[in-house]
Amino acid sequence: MAQTSSEAGSPVAGVAARYASALFELAREERQVDAVAQGLERFDAMLKESPDLMRLVRSPIFTGAEQAAAIGAILDKAGITGLGANFIRLSAANRRLFALPDMIRAFRVLVRESKGIVRAEVRVAERPSEAVVEEIKASLRDVARAEIDLDLHVDPSLIGGLVVKIGSRMVDASLRTKLNGIRLAMREA
Repeated sequence: MAQTSSEAGSPVAGVAARYASALFELAREERQVDAVAQGLERFDAMLKESPDLMRLVRSPIFTGAEQAAAIGAILDKAGITGLGANFIRLSAANRRLFALPDMIRAFRVLVRESKGIVRAEVRVAERPSEAVVEEIKASLRDVARAEIDLDLHVDPSLIGGLVVKIGSRMVDASLRTKLNGIRLAMREA
């Protein structure tokens, strides 16, 4: 399996962690953690929506000056200001834009940890109603004894039920897994 840039031990992960940690410490000192997180989330959403912006961030073809000028114009137009904007500009000036998505993810983790929020990944066969999502969050809050940041994925291959992963713990209550268990038991009988 190919390694991704966000895997621990990769050079990008090290750069991302150092930059995110420095930004987090500065934001905490200036009492701007939420404002910085909001700006970074907006920029991350823009990255996900725009293949051209992602190309600008990832491509080594553009010079640092070209990247810095383009990023500055994008930040101004999007209204992203303050410490978050300065951080993105600094990343461009230091030719570290390629690591920015990983930096944003690392910053997000630091914010969650500082607030005692636990990330839970939930895979379901079909999109549940908001009421069911809130029930899932409430149940996970009870189990984790902490606030939950829910990452919901729709995976039709599950057929029904859900798969929940919190930290290193995973519970697979999917219909696919139950059917595979029945199939295996029938073969052995």
